[in-house]
Amino acid sequence: MRGVPIPKLIAAVIVLTVITSVIMLIPNWDGEQASTAASKIDTLLDVMIVLSSFVFSIVMVMLVYAVWKWRAKPGDESDGAPIHGNTKLEIAWTVIPTVIVLFGAIYSWVTLSDIEAHDPDRMVVDVYGQQYEWHFNYPTQGVTSRELHVPVDRQIEFRMHSLDVIHSFWVPEWRIKKDNVPGITTRAYITPTKAEDLTLVCTELCGFGHSTMRAPVVVEKSQADFDKWAAAQQPIPDSEPKPGETTPTRLKQ
Repeated sequence: MRGVPIPKLIAAVIVLTVITSVIMLIPNWDGEQASTAASKIDTLLDVMIVLSSFVFSIVMVMLVYAVWKWRAKPGDESDGAPIHGNTKLEIAWTVIPTVIVLFGAIYSWVTLSDIEAHDPDRMVVDVYGQQYEWHFNYPTQGVTSRELHVPVDRQIEFRMHSLDVIHSFWVPEWRIKKDNVPGITTRAYITPTKAEDLTLVCTELCGFGHSTMRAPVVVEKSQADFDKWAAAQQPIPDSEPKPGETTPTRLKQ
């Protein structure tokens, strides 16, 4: 590393990191925030963007410097000088990525634990996916619907089931995405913060009709509005899957 201008390279990395981060953070990558988890997930994404910009800057600055510094002169066809290696450099490029990965893992773990903390007053909704539609059972209310209705500002425990292949439950404004896997029950915990109409989409390629697998989502303005809506819905038929069932029978379209 003799003759390498370390302070200048560090300064170049910092400047490029700042420029790249600013450019990458300008777009609103995730759109509207409509759940308590959304801001935490968006902040996590922003932190990962900055860290990625830092790694990108290190690689690009060192690459450009190496290409410029040790480029072959015109007409020079000789072999390069034999190089044994540099222990300090090898330690550095092992330690830095390790620290970054550990930081990202710990931060992600803390964020996940925070957004999945259980509210004792949460409401349960059973979510069933099949090619190519959704339906929802409300075990406490004893009703079923092809539309997803939930009250605002109350945590919902979504119990995910699949009646055929793997599907994936995602309302973009809520951020949380969870797979519906045949044979097991997965769960997502979401607290909507805005009363509005949204759309549930399947984000797992599940067949020819995957792009059409959507369902209306209505976040009611209050618990009373939700209760009023639920009172007008059809009861869950005895033939339908029971709450928590992991290998339910496929429903007729």
